[in-house]
Amino acid sequence: MSLKKIKKIKLDIIKNKKGDILKYLNRKDKFFNKFGEIYFTEIKKNEIKGWNYHKKCFCLFAVPYGEVKFIFAKKISGKKKIIKISRKNYFIIVVPPKTWFCFRSISKISLVVNCLDKIHDPKESLKIAID
Repeated sequence: MSLKKIKKIKLDIIKNKKGDILKYLNRKDKFFNKFGEIYFTEIKKNEIKGWNYHKKCFCLFAVPYGEVKFIFAKKISGKKKIIKISRKNYFIIVVPPKTWFCFRSISKISLVVNCLDKIHDPKESLKIAID
């Protein structure tokens, strides 16, 4: 796996006077493989979630609320790729399997959405807690 394979794709925000619509995923998107499961995770300011690693799953991350700094690595002790996303900087990050990642909220509270192309299987993933 190369860190160059991590893609950042701009997402649309449709302005609406009653509240904006933030596009996330369309089954026709070229980066979309297939649906396994989607989850949302809240993260408080300066908290870090990770390190996480999927042996076979692709992850599709977006941050519809707050601001989050993602860190990606082939090896935890190796070269890192950092991407910040938020509603103001609204992107989806496509993360291929065999990529270590963690993330930290920069704002008071952030919401991260992740679509995996497989149903979560604890045997398929690795976790190393960051205290």
